[in-house]
Amino acid sequence: MSGVACLTLSLGIGVAATVCATGGTVRQLTFDSKNHCLDNNDNFSPDDRFLCFDTRPPDGNIANGRTIEKVDIETGKITVLYEAENPRQDFGPGMGAVSYSPVADEGMFICGKLTSLGLKYEKHRRFGRVAAGDGSGKTWIMDARDVTPPFTPGALRGGTHRHEPDATGKWVGYTYNDQIMHALGKDLRTIGVTQLGKPVKTDRDPKGENHDGEGWSVLVVRVTPDPKPGSDEINQAAGDSWVGTHGYQRADGKRQLARAFLGRVKDKNGREVEEVFIVDIPADLTKPGAWGPLEGTEDSFPQPPAGTVQRRLTFSTEKKIPGAQGVVRSSPDGSQLSFIMADESGIPQVFLISPLGGEPHQATFEPDGVTLSARWHPSGNSFLTVNKKGQLIVVNAVPGDGFGKAIPLTEAGEPEAFDFVWSRKGNLIAFGRTMPDKNGNPWKQIFVMDFPDSNRDGLPD
Repeated sequence: MSGVACLTLSLGIGVAATVCATGGTVRQLTFDSKNHCLDNNDNFSPDDRFLCFDTRPPDGNIANGRTIEKVDIETGKITVLYEAENPRQDFGPGMGAVSYSPVADEGMFICGKLTSLGLKYEKHRRFGRVAAGDGSGKTWIMDARDVTPPFTPGALRGGTHRHEPDATGKWVGYTYNDQIMHALGKDLRTIGVTQLGKPVKTDRDPKGENHDGEGWSVLVVRVTPDPKPGSDEINQAAGDSWVGTHGYQRADGKRQLARAFLGRVKDKNGREVEEVFIVDIPADLTKPGAWGPLEGTEDSFPQPPAGTVQRRLTFSTEKKIPGAQGVVRSSPDGSQLSFIMADESGIPQVFLISPLGGEPHQATFEPDGVTLSARWHPSGNSFLTVNKKGQLIVVNAVPGDGFGKAIPLTEAGEPEAFDFVWSRKGNLIAFGRTMPDKNGNPWKQIFVMDFPDSNRDGLPD
């Protein structure tokens, strides 16, 4: 692959822009001596005017996250949406991993319990908080929490993480760690969803662990501590995302709400391997399934609702280098799921698979492979990833002669791009880079790039 010629221009006031041969202009948005973390989320506001981010410290410890903020893409003005109350170093409350609602001026993010309660931030003790985008500080809680028996249907008993809204803004998916099972030594990550607009009230407890929420929450993926070797049982589910803008088309022609994810199985020899899975989610989350109560018991996990169907899509355990990696992400129409897997030479590449199953097919052909999971253009004609040279590349995903063709958007040798995300219209790409401040200290900063998508193949002229 050839390089891309770029020219850097000084715009004054410490702002620089880079114009690349692809036609895109790269512009640095943030400069403060702190981290500005996009963190692989959906960061653009509904009108593409703002980007939301968190400010966790360089060690990545969300317990020390202090603010949730947004930046105006045109002016660079920063607005604080939420600030930690009485923060304590390495204790909490902690916050991070913010996504913008696709339909409202609101940011949703991980938040821990107030330090005044004496409750330390933990992966099994966090929840989804939503902050108004106007900087007023107004907030509300998505997922109800109840860790004291008897547990409450529609509430969870642990911590939710990396909250991803669907295109309607009515459903939110996330990974989850259960506090009750953690205390029993069975700390297994799994996946849950919240249907907003269905408030849940819980009882109060002396420690202040419990709280109400504005949505009905359930787990949708079943995990077990010791999967049977050679089976489809899993002991972890993560790397999840929504399938399609409006689900995927089933064999009967109907659209199906679903989340795709990586599930950790054991091969016939007991070796753990990550494989691609999908879970169909019913419209009604209130009916318990055959596996047990939605709210769980004192010695068992909360169980998925009736109508939940969990399926394995990849079977790579016999490959030379088995397993899938990264975040499983869907094309907008829901017809393809992208993930990273080793090719026949053992090089990590992006592969695609249908949510209906079948054989995966390779979608990138980088000589040294790729390092980050794909993000799809809203048209579905292309996706972004990063190659081993550290270049952000856009890849043609349209079937035909040009399928898999990649064009670099940044130069090799430049600071590597990470946490990249498309704008909702697809004409902008935001990404992070680690840059030195005036004292030489490295911080994560936000950049944006114009993307002139004028071709049907999703590649720039």
